[in-house]
Amino acid sequence: MATETPKYKVMQQDGDFEVRQYEPRIVAEVLVEGDMDAATREGFRKLAGYIFGDNHIKAAQPVTISAETSSKIAMTAPVSIEPMEDRKSFATARTWRVEFTMPNQYNLTTLPRPNNASISIREIPSRRYAAVRYSGMNTEQRINEETQRLEDWAHKQGLSISGMPELARYNPPWTLPMFRRNEILFPLRQD
Repeated sequence: MATETPKYKVMQQDGDFEVRQYEPRIVAEVLVEGDMDAATREGFRKLAGYIFGDNHIKAAQPVTISAETSSKIAMTAPVSIEPMEDRKSFATARTWRVEFTMPNQYNLTTLPRPNNASISIREIPSRRYAAVRYSGMNTEQRINEETQRLEDWAHKQGLSISGMPELARYNPPWTLPMFRRNEILFPLRQD
């Protein structure tokens, strides 16, 4: 069974670079502090707990009594991390937003609520992004190089970046580096 990913339409393509129009999506996210690797591990742990059942849904019982139950949520890809302070370098940021996209079958009303108060649920409206895809390991140097490449390409295309870069990882950590799908994305100014 294929892992669900956010839906988007490619508006422009140039080798590894794309401009994409993403459909609206719901994400579960958590803010964590530390270096990128520590923040990724902590954010992933908290969000994985949520999708594996550390959540609650209100279920109506036949006698009109409301009961709390939990639900497992299917894993989606990518797992994304975004620096909150420094647009230029993933190496210097100390606060991060880690997010999982929720499966399309849910809306804000039907999605289970996290038991962990540090996890928030929000809807991201339809939005355009510039993206670059690459394989291999995500070292700080590689991430910063790909971020700079994408920023340079976007400027050459006359695109206006309007937010922080996002690192999207699509594969589990045991995937061989040459088969990994990684992306850097920049939100674009909506015209």
